[in-house]
Amino acid sequence: MKITQESLALQCGIDRSYMGRIERGEVNLTVEKLYEIAEILKINPRELLPTLEF
Repeated sequence: MKITQESLALQCGIDRSYMGRIERGEVNLTVEKLYEIAEILKINPRELLPTLEF
């Protein structure tokens, strides 16, 4: 998407280090924040969720 982690975090109103923790799956985020990040990236929120394998 050619957007830096810092730029994405700034647009979402969160700290860059927290964005890194989200990317690494170290924190849980709200559905609201999930939708906000997806909107900024212009993607479906589903694309940000891990694929479950059964």
